[in-house]
Amino acid sequence: MAMPTTSSALESNGQNLRADAEQIFALANQARTQAGVGRLQWDAALAEAALAHCRRMVAEGPIAHRYPGELDLGERANHAGAHFGVIEENVAIGPTAAGVHDQWMHSQGHRENLLSPQVDRVGIAVIEARGVLYAVADYSKGVESLNATQIEARVAGLIKPSGVAIQRDPAVARQACAMDSGVPPAAEAPRFIMRWQSGDLNELPQQLAQKLKSGQYKRAAVGSCSAQGVEAFSAYRVAVILY
Repeated sequence: MAMPTTSSALESNGQNLRADAEQIFALANQARTQAGVGRLQWDAALAEAALAHCRRMVAEGPIAHRYPGELDLGERANHAGAHFGVIEENVAIGPTAAGVHDQWMHSQGHRENLLSPQVDRVGIAVIEARGVLYAVADYSKGVESLNATQIEARVAGLIKPSGVAIQRDPAVARQACAMDSGVPPAAEAPRFIMRWQSGDLNELPQQLAQKLKSGQYKRAAVGSCSAQGVEAFSAYRVAVILY
């Protein structure tokens, strides 16, 4: 597809130069491979969020991570449908895609974002205007969109090696999950209860893991509920009750 060549047309249409975005994506993964960190996966929702911000940068002229009246990075990504636990952003104006990548690699904060082992997804947008390229890269640590039953099964799988039996009915633990403290009325008194919120279901919180290792508990109830303090799904909220 032929791209407009005049600055005014590009500023009004905000068309994404996909080939340049793909080049920056490829250069990022080359750098990450050389640094020994995992390759990034392309995320369409992050790319949509990046494009919306890139268009705003073109309209404004001077680049920034946020302009007056604009949503912040997390809200923009949420609005675009991204699921994440960690999110970072690089912005730049450069002569070419390679020039943008080079700028980021020679700027400490941008380099740290690009090479961070804590992110595994990226969406990139590039728009040409005023004879230069405006570029935005949004990096995130992806979070799977799991339902409550799937979340509880993941956590139960982490508990089972301790020998503690998992209760089949999650109702009480789900109610406890939605509470800030205490346990639901008429529930059996627990010996320990823990609530937490995270974008990672690969390990248990250290305090809970230590309790399970103590051998003092026989049963566990696991419940999940909606995460608190986020506008869209970007974290898991879990409660574990030990008896």
